[in-house]
Amino acid sequence: MSIKVEGHHLTVQFKEHEALTNVSFTLESGKIYGLIGRNGAGKTSLLSLLASYRKPSSGTLKINGEDIFENEKWMAEVTFVHQTNYKDEYDTAEAYLKLAERYRPSFDRKYAEEVAALFKLPLNQPVRKLSTGMQSALNATIGLATRSKVTIFDEAYQGMDAPTREVFYKEILEDQARFPRVIILSTHLVSEMEYLFDEVLMIHKGKLMIQEPIDTLLQKGFSVTGDAEQVEQFAEGLETLSEQRLGGTKSVMVYGAIPEDKIDFVRQSGLEVGNVTLHDLFIQLTNEKEEN
Repeated sequence: MSIKVEGHHLTVQFKEHEALTNVSFTLESGKIYGLIGRNGAGKTSLLSLLASYRKPSSGTLKINGEDIFENEKWMAEVTFVHQTNYKDEYDTAEAYLKLAERYRPSFDRKYAEEVAALFKLPLNQPVRKLSTGMQSALNATIGLATRSKVTIFDEAYQGMDAPTREVFYKEILEDQARFPRVIILSTHLVSEMEYLFDEVLMIHKGKLMIQEPIDTLLQKGFSVTGDAEQVEQFAEGLETLSEQRLGGTKSVMVYGAIPEDKIDFVRQSGLEVGNVTLHDLFIQLTNEKEEN
């Protein structure tokens, strides 16, 4: 079944503070969404709405046209994976898989055991005795194996070492291809994870700055490097996100396409044009907003 999640003019108010302000977006099955933002930007508030942990102060949030808050049908089809404190949990990891199998209609126990083996997750150990990385691996295993229509991973890699994270990323891509759903990855590891994203939602100060396919977004940023005077001449009138200078050489990061009337200038002057990463764009775009 195809899924469409639609948020319209969502606001979350905490007394005098608005955590989210007039946020609208659309999410569709078969796509992996990267949710990025600085600490306190409003990511957790947005995810808590999607997981039905809270009701928006105003606005609507629907799956296939139905409100999801306290909607039993859709609550069973949304899985929210986040860091959990297991210090008082005496049950084994295997017991947690059984629990997920009982309450999640699409949970695949066989696949869960396969993923646990890839993570080298000891299923017979009490969860409280597992390392932070193995606890995260358990959470990730359950999140993947539920195969919920909407699956959210909020910094789900915490404590995992690099090889384990790579296993996690590989399984996200491969299982999404097998069982398409809406997958949301909320992360600070932007440079490491950007290759996973089909679309990016960039949130800043409670507002959704950007929702775009990652390829489209990356085409809007570029760097220009060369003789300082020529670079300054090229950048005049363009939206410059950052600049660096070393002696007579200067480099600028520009947001937006190269104007037609500047293309010949680039060729004739020998300026070097380069791509920028999502990580670079994210840092500079949010910095710019803070300075205004």
